Amino acid sequence: MFFQDAEDKGMHEINVVPLIDVSLVLVVILMLLTPLAFESNIAVHRTQVASQKAAQTQYPERVELTIVDEGDVRVNRSLVPRTALAATLRPLLAGEAPPAVVVSCSEAVSHGTFVSVLDEAKVCGAREIAITEGTH
Repeated sequence: MFFQDAEDKGMHEINVVPLIDVSLVLVVILMLLTPLAFESNIAVHRTQVASQKAAQTQYPERVELTIVDEGDVRVNRSLVPRTALAATLRPLLAGEAPPAVVVSCSEAVSHGTFVSVLDEAKVCGAREIAITEGTH
């Protein structure tokens, strides 16, 4: 039989201090490395190179369409009948990188006419269409 001595009282708890120390060291290492991981994903350009590219970039002009009423559309300050809108837009939107089209509409114009002008601009080659607040 095994008899336990009354004076033999060993340590029966696990020492967690080394585990906590290692965990804290790992947390500190991860806190230091996390910003470096995010910075490597962000493309940062030198200011000299960025300023040279900005000087070379040409901003395309935009084509402004204002739907005046059911039958007339103003294209870059020129009043054009709706029937001649496609013939007017095609040369303005020709090319590899057509300019953005900005469309505004008066309150008197119906929703169907507005959508029809948007569709016609898209068919004529508009890739980017912006809608602004209508004229009064």
